[in-house]
Amino acid sequence: IENGTYIKVKELVLDNCRSNDGKIEGLTDEFEELEFLSTINVGLTTVAHLPKLNKLKKLELSDNRISGGLEVLAAKCPKLTHLNLSGNKIKDLSTIEPLKELATLKSLDLFNCEVTNLNEYRDNVFNLLPQLTYLDGYDKDDKEAPDSDAEVYAEGLDDDEDDEDGEFEASRVLPSVSLKLPLAFGRWATFFSFFF
Repeated sequence: IENGTYIKVKELVLDNCRSNDGKIEGLTDEFEELEFLSTINVGLTTVAHLPKLNKLKKLELSDNRISGGLEVLAAKCPKLTHLNLSGNKIKDLSTIEPLKELATLKSLDLFNCEVTNLNEYRDNVFNLLPQLTYLDGYDKDDKEAPDSDAEVYAEGLDDDEDDEDGEFEASRVLPSVSLKLPLAFGRWATFFSFFF
């Protein structure tokens, strides 16, 4: 991206791009305004290489192979409010214990992780992470969370919105600017920004 435009990007969707040794090519701490990052199914085994993203609020990491190392999130994403780790290899409560350092974390999704099979899973997670309001889309009283902005964006990002050449055209779904860059293994990533 030219002339520092990446600094203005607030939302970044890198779903289905491939990581290289746990790193996502092009994802750096120069995305200073980034508030939403989606890296669904990119082959991540760790979040250790995630850049420092001070303004990041929502992080989608579902359908990867993450099994630990979550202690870095408090330092790298101190304002995180929503974290989706569904479909990863999280097996026990000790793996998510470092998330208690994320004071602003309100929503955590661990759906399709082995940890959800533990006895009294929900009670134990809410006790371990008292700052949480929602776990797997429901609060302590089993009331469903209201739809989040991330879900609204995800619903608009379906395969029906592809161009003839297979590139997603964000302007059809959202009133925003779309920038396309080749990333890991020749896949395309779409950058969204409402800042322009």
